[in-house]
Amino acid sequence: MPQRAHLFSLRIAHALRAAFTDDPYTARRFLQDLFAGITVGIIAIPLSMALAVASGVAPQYGLYTAIVGGFVIAVTGGSRYSVSGPTAAFVVILYPIAQRYGLGGLMVATMGAGLLLVAMALLRLGRLIEYIPTSVTLGFTSGIAVVIAMSQLKDTLGLTGPALPEHFHEKLIVLAEALPTADLASLLVAAITLGMLILWPRFKTPLPPHLPAVLLSGIAAYMLNKHGADVATIGSQFIYTAPDGTIGHGIPGVLPDFEWPWLQPGPDGQPVQWSWGLIRELVPSAFAIAMLGAIESLLCAVVLDGMTGTRHSANSELLGQGLGNIVAPMFGGISATAAIARSTANHRAGAESPLAAAVHSLVVLLAVLFFARLLSYLPMPAMGAMLIMVAWSMSEAPKAVRLIRTSPASDIWVFACCFSLTILFDMVMAITAGIILAAVLFMKEIAAMTKVIDITGSSRVSSAALPEGWSVFKISGPLFFAAADKVFGELAQMCRDRRGIVLYMDGVTILDAGGLAALTKLISNCEKSGTEIKFADLQFQPLKTLARANIQPVPGVTAYYPSLQSCLESFRQ
Repeated sequence: MPQRAHLFSLRIAHALRAAFTDDPYTARRFLQDLFAGITVGIIAIPLSMALAVASGVAPQYGLYTAIVGGFVIAVTGGSRYSVSGPTAAFVVILYPIAQRYGLGGLMVATMGAGLLLVAMALLRLGRLIEYIPTSVTLGFTSGIAVVIAMSQLKDTLGLTGPALPEHFHEKLIVLAEALPTADLASLLVAAITLGMLILWPRFKTPLPPHLPAVLLSGIAAYMLNKHGADVATIGSQFIYTAPDGTIGHGIPGVLPDFEWPWLQPGPDGQPVQWSWGLIRELVPSAFAIAMLGAIESLLCAVVLDGMTGTRHSANSELLGQGLGNIVAPMFGGISATAAIARSTANHRAGAESPLAAAVHSLVVLLAVLFFARLLSYLPMPAMGAMLIMVAWSMSEAPKAVRLIRTSPASDIWVFACCFSLTILFDMVMAITAGIILAAVLFMKEIAAMTKVIDITGSSRVSSAALPEGWSVFKISGPLFFAAADKVFGELAQMCRDRRGIVLYMDGVTILDAGGLAALTKLISNCEKSGTEIKFADLQFQPLKTLARANIQPVPGVTAYYPSLQSCLESFRQ
């Protein structure tokens, strides 16, 4: 693919086509995809359940997301190694939606987000990922990590009390009040899970650490409960109604039927009432899901490109993400996007094509159909501990520390803004404010680089023997709205009592509407004061701007020369 073409191309199933056409798809490659898919599927099973619970819905909906959304995105998207499903980044958005609008409202918002992602793909907006500064992405992901870790303390410590509220400061108060109810048995199960997740990779076995972690913690919780402890499990916390009307504990061992998202229960347990008012309320939520899904999936694709040397198709990936989020809610799924940790594990396990991600979805499907009863024994403290590990990984703390130590003050301010707003308010506000602040600070720095210097005394100019009362000024830097007023204001001061000035503009690459207005004002003032202006060496873009504005030479006031030398020679004529 030509350089940068990956930012503009769009075709459905781009990654799948590329994987099969770049090299012959052999039996060896299929076996590698199969092994990688099984590995990531084992990781995804407990994580999908934990992320669904953290998002405010029953655990099976996370599994459905990995099955349906993960499969559709894998076969239609544009990133060869990405694995999609529920992710930790979505928790801060989905939990408030689920609390306010119920499962049905969350699924309607997810479908709306899918439609927005498809529209973004058709409009070729995948390239816009280039314009999001690192300080913004690192700031909001670190903030999300703090929020996730905070939200998991209740299950991890076995605290009793009311459900955690939406806002951070309210969470702190509820957790502080509930801290005396901490359960040592739950803490022990969480510690076992964390210990396995940290220590198991040191054995360098192909088996992912999540499987031994949940097995050991599940056994520990079972034994503790046998001896009188009260460690919460998936089975004790969640119930469901089977197709025959019976009540079951944990997750149902069947896949959901097709059902329109708005027929799912709302906050009152009744189907969501379809109305334009509800749609208007959910549009901001859908937009937030779409924006985060786009950023997360494209960042994941960029990371994988760096690891593998391949090129994803940004718009094709947005198309796949959109289709996955449209289809998944029809089969019980919630919001899905590419998960960096699972995608990285997929590549490290030897994946060769998107079939590995498709196999991962099939592994989760088999777990639901044949191991639903065993999954109900998974302890809630283990789920919380796994999400705390996910939060630590996504925080990228070493990168954040390095940014604070080595980056300019403007990047640190942007990082601090995104980090704090994500924690205190929400991710959409954080990203919006971060990008605006980054743009303003960047413009401030660029404007500070635009200078005007008197070069009349330089050897290049002094040899031309300028007439008395003339000066030569060199302008360097872009003349845009944030810099032009200052530069031309300085020029107005410098050229007082001057018969004329030469503006040497070979260093001016940009002249925008604000710069044009300031330049026109300078010309008008000079005309009134009888000061002549000669422009030398205008670059293409400023010259084009002047031409579009129909700025013409005015005899006795303004003149234009292709170079400084030709301008200086005009004084000898």
